[in-house]
Amino acid sequence: MSQERRPARPGPLAPFAAEFRARLTELGYVSSGLRQQVGLFAHVDRWLASVGLSAADITSTVLDRFLKARAAQGYSTKLTAHGLTQLVEFLADLGIDAKPVSLATDANHLLARFDCYLAEERGLGPATARNYEHVARQFLASCPDPLEGSVAGLTANDVAAFVLARSHALSVAAMQTVVGGMRALLRFLYIAGLTDRALASAVPNVARRRQDLPRALPDDHVRLLLECCDRTTPVGLRDFAIVLILVRLGLRASEVAGLTLDDIDWASGELRIRGKGPRVDKLPLPSDVGDAVVDYLQHARPDCPDRRLFVRSCAPRRGLSRQAVGGLVRAASVRAGLAAHGPHRLRHTVATGLLRHGAPLVEIAQLLRHQSVQVTAVYAKVDLEALRTVAQPWPGATL
Repeated sequence: MSQERRPARPGPLAPFAAEFRARLTELGYVSSGLRQQVGLFAHVDRWLASVGLSAADITSTVLDRFLKARAAQGYSTKLTAHGLTQLVEFLADLGIDAKPVSLATDANHLLARFDCYLAEERGLGPATARNYEHVARQFLASCPDPLEGSVAGLTANDVAAFVLARSHALSVAAMQTVVGGMRALLRFLYIAGLTDRALASAVPNVARRRQDLPRALPDDHVRLLLECCDRTTPVGLRDFAIVLILVRLGLRASEVAGLTLDDIDWASGELRIRGKGPRVDKLPLPSDVGDAVVDYLQHARPDCPDRRLFVRSCAPRRGLSRQAVGGLVRAASVRAGLAAHGPHRLRHTVATGLLRHGAPLVEIAQLLRHQSVQVTAVYAKVDLEALRTVAQPWPGATL
């Protein structure tokens, strides 16, 4: 008679299994996606029991050990830290910090101070601050121990070598982020008294061609872009509302992604915009944009705890990221038979259209929320009809 197989002994995470499943359901996980995440949770639970660890013992190192054990057992999916994202976030809600730490404690402390400096002193937005923090993390990781002595003894050659070493593999845009991040870090180190040398000026400039003039879309291209959004589907309703906001209000992708349900004042017909840094502005909500948003909210937006206005169509149900907004605009332009372009082209289209209809630069700057009218002045270069009225004939030319 064959011996019955004993059920697996419940591990330290077993009491939280139902709560984890409920969280996944709330985030929109269904069928196979739900089964995979629940199965992964159960596997972690069994493994912890097998090695004699409790929930409080879970760290990034422990999860790394689990992933290696999972691969050794022949599993072919969920073998990276990315696959553990939902579990790690769930553990964080329980007070268990299992996120990986890549630098020593002193470097993390320094980076935390640098983040505060970027947000409070410089007033940078979250996206820019994250990019600069990433550059700073790489630079500090390249400094020899002890970190305090390395920072105090920094030289212009050290700074230039770090920047130039990355110039061969990165694009111009990426190198501008490196340069900006390094200058911000070096100013912070000098202000904080961690180095007695003001080395921000030692960061090399990025060689680039003169910036092209803003390129606006013709009216018929804008129409094609809107028409290619299939408004018979939930995704199409969402994309149509996003594209319409972009072509009517000229928002940045990050500003669209940051919109929340609480940012719409239906009574006064206003939309609250969180721009760069701590800046918050209000713009009038055009009626056609309002109609598109209402259509999306009533017929397409999935139920989820996230308060952001535009939400992913698949699990996890969360607000769209800046990159997702850019991706859907590029996909829409390709569907419309146009050259692929991002949301910023629509921002240029709004500004150029207003200028051609006689709007002054000051008003355009207010709509685009530029800090200076000088930034907006570049659009004057594309108004050829207005430029012809002030252009002088070439000396000696026959009229």
